[in-house]
Formats: sequence, structure tokens, C-alpha cells
Amino acid sequence: MYCPIHGNGIGVLVADSPYGPFKDPIGKPLVWQKEHWYDIDPTVFIDDDGQAYMYWGNPNIYMVKLNEDMISYSGDIVMMPHIEDYQEGPWFYKRNGHYYLAFASTCCPEGIGYAMSESPTGPWNYKGHIMDHTVRTRGNHPGIIDYKGRSYCFGQNYDIFRLQTSRHAERRSVSVAEMTYNQDGTIKELPYFHDCTLRQVENFNPYRNVEAETMAWGYGLKTTPKNVWAKDHWNQLVTDIDDGEYIMVRGVDFGKGASSFQVSASCHLYGGTIEIRLDSEEGQCIGTVDITNTKTELKTFTTEVKSVGGVHDLYLVFKGCHKQQRNLFMLDSWQFK
Repeated sequence: MYCPIHGNGIGVLVADSPYGPFKDPIGKPLVWQKEHWYDIDPTVFIDDDGQAYMYWGNPNIYMVKLNEDMISYSGDIVMMPHIEDYQEGPWFYKRNGHYYLAFASTCCPEGIGYAMSESPTGPWNYKGHIMDHTVRTRGNHPGIIDYKGRSYCFGQNYDIFRLQTSRHAERRSVSVAEMTYNQDGTIKELPYFHDCTLRQVENFNPYRNVEAETMAWGYGLKTTPKNVWAKDHWNQLVTDIDDGEYIMVRGVDFGKGASSFQVSASCHLYGGTIEIRLDSEEGQCIGTVDITNTKTELKTFTTEVKSVGGVHDLYLVFKGCHKQQRNLFMLDSWQFK
């Protein structure tokens, strides 16, 4: 994991699992040009021949060739010629023989720009916007992948934060849009994330143990580690659940229909109810389950549900009782049977 250490270069951490724990293998920054504070926002790519590269920087862009151990580099740090509209947050990748460098474009406001090259070390040719400059976001750092035959551009926005306040602060959320390429490898410009329509990759299977934090949409909710000392220390509980809030999971395939719903939950006080609804937060209710006091322990609550087949958006709508409207309970996982 490569990360900026504000004003102190770029560090590297290693782990045997993507969940950690991460350790510092070299005890110092991987790169640190002490004469300035430009060493931020690293992106790392391993080419087909096994050679790894790291790009980074604001406002200049730098590059080094990483060694096979991925925690050291050979040769000098190279400052690349300025790329038009480049600001920070580069994302380096390769597709169909073309090398791409996407980046947060010149602030402010920012968009997402990109350049292309026939070589991993440039020269880089500016190609324009993936997403144009817009006052609706800033710090729009891209991440681009291909997955199951489609291409996706991830970025950042303040949409959820601005539901609460119009003031600015660095509290960003992640968005994604499906991205398409022209025949020559250039990228078709996207509208702002909020104006994009994202196709679901495949239907969602509810007949398995589903982590409660799995959602297409949820507002006002938080997560907290279930047990930071456990083997599954990555596991999260959904918390801060208030009356009227909900979790929505899109495109759930119920097949011929479920007969029951079970949820693992804990409740400190009076608790509340989960209404299981289809297609909207006020849609058809196929069952309800009451979450009662568990003395902080996680317990399984089960209810019968009306058998409804086919594909629907699932809404788990939370309702309080007259004694409690906030912090109703915590959720670990759920499953239909």
C-alpha cells in the first residue's frame, strides 16, 4: 500500500492480506524530495514484462521504476514534462496496448483529465476530459478498471456531505460511472457522476449470508468494527440506525420466492422494527421483524415473509418505538431462506 505522508514523502506498507495488518518494511519513506511538498498521490502499475512503475505529484508529476520487491526503486526520480490540465491524483494503467494517465484536472473546480502514451515512460499526450471541470466536486481523483467486460471510472464527490451543509470541508464520498472507449482508444467524456446511469453487473443473490453494510444506498448510517481483535477484524456492524432510515440493495433476485428472513442484530435498549419492503421505502411490505433487547449480544431474529418471486430492489426500513427513535440497534448480517 503506497500512501503520502504529508510533507514527508511517500511511504510503502506491506501485508499478507488486503485487510492487514500492514507493516513498514523499510522504516523510512520510499521517496522523499525534501526540497518541496510535491510528493503526494502515488499510483503504481506493473507492466506485462513485470516492470513496475510509480507516478505521483502535485503540481509536478514524477516517475520511478520500482524494483521487483516493490519496496525500493532503481535509477533516478524523473520529473515528467507538464501535462496540460494536470493537477494531482494520477491513475496509471494500460489497456489494449495503450498507456493511460488519468488525473484530477486543474483546480478549482476540478474534473478528471487524461493523457495517453505508447510507452510507460511517456511522452504523454493530453487527450481531454473524462469528466469536465464542475463546481459540483473537487479533489476528483480517478480510479479506472475493467470488470466483466465493462469499464468503470471511480471518483470523488461531496454529494452526501452537501445533504447536511452547504459549507465546504474535505469530506468526500466515492462514486462510479461506466466508461466507454472510442475505436482509437480515446475515452468518451462522461457527465457528472450524479447524472450517470450505472447498469447493474448481475442480479443480487439474497440466499446467502449478506453483510449488513452491503448496500446500493443508505443515508445517516455508520459502521463500526465488530471486534478489532478477532480473526475477522475487518468485519463491520451497521450502527447509528434511526427511525425512518433504510438500507437499499438493488436488483435482488428472489427466484421463485423466499419463505423467511433472518438477521443478526444486537440491541442495547428498547429496539425497533425492520420492515422488509420491495421497490421503494414505501413499497410492498413482505414481512417485519422486531429487534428486541439483547444485552449487547448479537442474536438471530427470524420472521416469515410473503413469497414474492422475481427481481426487486430490497429496502430494509427501520422503525423505532415510542420509547426510542435513535440508535435503535446494530446489524451484522442478513439472509433470506
